[in-house]
Amino acid sequence: MPRLPEYLKRPIIDTETTKTVRHILKNKCLNTVCESARCPNKSECYAKNTATFLIMGNVCTRNCRYCNISSAKPKPLDIAEPKHIAEAIKELGLKYAVITSVTRDDLPDGGAEHFKKCIEEIRKISNAKIEILTPDFKGKRESLDTIISAVPEVFNHNIETVKPIFKTARPQGNYELSLNVLSYIKNNSKITTKSGLMIGLGESEENIEETLIDLKKAGVDTITIGQYIQPSKTHLNVEKFYTLEEFEELKNLAKKIGFKNYQIGPLVRSSYKAMQSWKEIE
Repeated sequence: MPRLPEYLKRPIIDTETTKTVRHILKNKCLNTVCESARCPNKSECYAKNTATFLIMGNVCTRNCRYCNISSAKPKPLDIAEPKHIAEAIKELGLKYAVITSVTRDDLPDGGAEHFKKCIEEIRKISNAKIEILTPDFKGKRESLDTIISAVPEVFNHNIETVKPIFKTARPQGNYELSLNVLSYIKNNSKITTKSGLMIGLGESEENIEETLIDLKKAGVDTITIGQYIQPSKTHLNVEKFYTLEEFEELKNLAKKIGFKNYQIGPLVRSSYKAMQSWKEIE
């Protein structure tokens, strides 16, 4: 594997603010994708008094080959979790909250109702804007309608990678189904739609452009693109580390294709500068 470039290395930040965030999350027995997925921006976000909440447990029913979250039989849903999420958001004083989840193919609705309950609990005690990053719910319209009825400000579903690599990276997913999920939300609501992908898995420039065009056709408003970093030796190899100049070229490509907003850079992840992206669109 090629050596990690200096611009992908992040210092550990440990301040009173980061300690407070960790304390609140631990006290409410909450998971974050920051910890579970080993996000390189974790310290930066904690220092800004925010985190991306991971609901429905910390093990996944799927086994994507790039993801650090473990695949195992999940536990039953914690019925108190929506309330605890809302309380944590209020205690942190968040103006913008991002909630994601593991994939729960064991649940009839994929966890859509649990997402809705989280949003409803947040609305009861906070004015925070809400972005959700969801699995594909196997494309079930009933599940997507449940999400639409909850009216989050932003619906995010990551395509994750380009079409030729999709089945290798996401063997239990489906490229076209993910596009259809995004398109369904856009065509049946006024919710801002968002998606993202990793690069560095062996895709070509043409593959990236084709995927961005597909996302634009699906009605996606904002995109994120970041460098794939291998979580462990058992995960997919990094085939290429993109240069800073190449990321600038991708920004120009996204602009040319017509996206309203984009966050593109080596360390960009799904929820990176999420509130800023939403404000720029609104």
